[in-house]
Parts: sequence; C-alpha cells; structure tokens
Amino acid sequence: MASPMRSLLADPDRYLQSFRLFLERSTEHQCMQEFVERQLPDVIASIGDGKSTINVLSVGGGAGEMDLQILSKIRARYPGATINNEVIEPSADQISKYKERVAQASNLENIKFTWHKETAYEYESRMSAEKKTKKWDFIHMIQMLYYVKDVPATIRYFHSLLESQAKLLIILVSGKSGWETLWKKYGSSFPLEDLCSYVSSADLPRMVDSAGLKYQLYELPSHMDITSCFIEGDKDGELLLDFLTETLDFAKTAPPELKRQLMEELRKPGCSENRDGKVFFNNNLGVMVIEP
Repeated sequence: MASPMRSLLADPDRYLQSFRLFLERSTEHQCMQEFVERQLPDVIASIGDGKSTINVLSVGGGAGEMDLQILSKIRARYPGATINNEVIEPSADQISKYKERVAQASNLENIKFTWHKETAYEYESRMSAEKKTKKWDFIHMIQMLYYVKDVPATIRYFHSLLESQAKLLIILVSGKSGWETLWKKYGSSFPLEDLCSYVSSADLPRMVDSAGLKYQLYELPSHMDITSCFIEGDKDGELLLDFLTETLDFAKTAPPELKRQLMEELRKPGCSENRDGKVFFNNNLGVMVIEP
C-alpha cells in the first residue's frame, strides 16, 4: 500500500508555521547574525571600492530578516553609496512580510528595494529570455539551495553574474550537523516529491572545485531545542517533526517502525545532545564565500 506520507511543502501554511517555530526554537538567526557582525565586514571589504552604486542580489530572501542586517553592514562600509537591493523570492507571504519590515525600519535611506516573485530558476529563465545580463557586487543565497533542481548549475549561473571585486555568499546546513546525519540515513524514506534536495555544506567544495572556483569556508555553531518532539501529542513537537522530516503530519502518517527509528536517531550524539533534561538538535550551518 502506498504510504500516506506527503511533503510538507504541499501545505504552504503549515510549512511556514513549522518554519517560524523552528526559528523560535533554534539559534539559526542568532548564529547568522554573529557571522554578519564578525566576519561579513571582511567579506565585503572591497566589493564597492570606487563605486557610487552597489548592486546586491538576494536569492531566496524570505522575509528579509538577514537581508536587512547584511545591508546595514554594506551601508556602514560604504556610507556614501546608493545600494540597489533586488530580491528573488517565490513566496508572496514572505515578500509582504519583507515589505512590512522595510516599511517599519529606520535608517534605510540610500537603499532601493525591488522584489521579484519568482524562483531562482525563473529569474534565470526570464533574464535569458530578455537577453539581459545584470552584474552584481554581492549575491547571497541563504538556506535556499535545497529548493533548486540543479545545485551546481545554479551556483555557476549566479557566480557568472559577479563583478570583478564581488562575492557570492552561500549559507547551508553544515555537513557536520544533525541534518546531514538524518538525511543520509532517512532521506529516502521522506516524501520529497522532487520539491527539495538534501544538500549540505559538505557537498559544496566538490561542486565548486570542479568549476575551478576559489572560496573560503566557515562553520557556524547552532542548535535547536527539540525536547517537545518526544512528548506524545504535543502540537509544537509535531510541527518540529514535520520540519525535520519535510513531511506533513509526520507523527500521524509515518509508518510506526520508521517513526520509532527516527525518534531513536534524534536522541543519538550524531543528531543531538542532551543537556539539563532537554534535547538539543545540532543545527550547525556552513558558509561558503566564493570569489569572482
């Protein structure tokens, strides 16, 4: 009998709900913020040298939390320049949240925003149909490469749009994270339906080495409190399980044996650590900065 398991992406509302809970329970944004504070200034140190306008492309910008922090660092480094920030984001809900965030923010003068409601692939197709090649001083792809069909081709395409001093920043789950352990072991049991691919920072060097690109790698420590996943019937726990497995109602639709094995795996050191009676999932991120 076919499994009743369905991809979480088949229900955008529940996906967003589980994603927001993930952000609440994890240090995902905090560890990225730390990277933006500490390492990003060096990364962007020469992207705008001698320029009156700096072009920034956010691929999969989501609701803009990280984008605005990145932009504030670029603005601090190049106070006199105009920043042209274009955003590629397929979710209308995320774009409207991004626009709200911009409307409420102070100190965004000199920054011009343009939103494109489309996927990275749709952007590439549109540019090629319009025979346009726009070059960028900084391109970032934060937690979005899971949703493209051909990861190496996507990296090559956006890399080809870099100006001579530019940088391409990619953030993904780390090859040393619990995600990697989970995906390697159970990825084939989850109902991905071609909507998502399991790619981590461990896969990136191979992809960019073959293209002969130069890059730096960083590891960002992060964790997520998944204690509620082990409380039978806990609504938040069920949402987090959905997010961890990319499966709609995993707790209710997964075959009992798969659920038992997965719950066991989630407690193991390869995925999580136990501290003070709580279970913390290893949510480490990997960052790659690619040169032009």
